Amino acid sequence: MKKIGLIVAVEDEALRQKYGEGYDLQDGHGTVLYQTRQCQVYALHSGAGEIFAAAATQYLIDRYEVATVINYGVVGACTEDLKAGETCIVERVVHHQYDISSVDGVPAGRYLEYPETWLPVDKELVDKATASRSDLRRVTCASGDKFMDDPEEKLRLYEKFGADICDMEAAAILLTCDRNRVPCLFIKTVSDGVRGGASEYWDEKDRTARACLDILDQIIDEL
Repeated sequence: MKKIGLIVAVEDEALRQKYGEGYDLQDGHGTVLYQTRQCQVYALHSGAGEIFAAAATQYLIDRYEVATVINYGVVGACTEDLKAGETCIVERVVHHQYDISSVDGVPAGRYLEYPETWLPVDKELVDKATASRSDLRRVTCASGDKFMDDPEEKLRLYEKFGADICDMEAAAILLTCDRNRVPCLFIKTVSDGVRGGASEYWDEKDRTARACLDILDQIIDEL
């Protein structure tokens, strides 16, 4: 049976509401085991931010030898045409706060071991996910350790990086998975539009996290 690691940043209440408490593995890190028809899902609440997300990803890979990592959750929109409640599949990520341009002469966001500024998500998983739900939009996610509340900052992420959405974990999860040669997938639902900011995030967070999980539930056994 396939083992899947599920990284949960701040949407853990929605997970409990949908699937219950699960089986507490009592590993000292709060990992909870859920069983689907085809998979064992090891869910870990990482907390917000790149460092927590990287640590949680590496832990699930090392401790439970998961074959795939999935991150679901809520995100901000960087374009006017994405509204609260729309769910997306991330096909590439840019770490917009990573910048070594002054010493290596490469664009902001570029890791030297990658040919482009954008970090590609596993194409096979993206294709499988969108085959299961053809209505899901494929997007670019700008990821960094800052909640993007300012509409102008969000719009700049679109203008500079072509980012449709922004979050605080995707770059860390993808980079960690790539280093371990473990594929990953990101299923994200917009909680706050370009001009919504923190107030819309708090109003929509629980509803949109539940919507994201409903779609994840339809996809996970098809991966």
